[in-house]
Amino acid sequence: MFNFFVDKKYRSIIGATFSLLITGTIIFHFLEGWRWFDAFYFCVITLATVGYGDFVPKTDLGKIVAMIYIFSGIGIFLAFVQAYFDFIKERRKNKK
Repeated sequence: MFNFFVDKKYRSIIGATFSLLITGTIIFHFLEGWRWFDAFYFCVITLATVGYGDFVPKTDLGKIVAMIYIFSGIGIFLAFVQAYFDFIKERRKNKK
């Protein structure tokens, strides 16, 4: 698994995913007044399209940011998941 994170082929999508998570965490921490972990948790479950509903933005600006975050983030997150599965598939193919 660690090899995936150091493979140059996947650095851009890994960087984009983690940048999005960090940026979202910072924004929601200050905008909604959530604890750091709660803001990070919200960002992860939002990008993973789980959406438990235990954390939801209360402010209008927070809701607008969440909509932008969802539309920009889901594609990046799905590309990250696809890249990881491509890495696994390639690794299995090379072992044969």
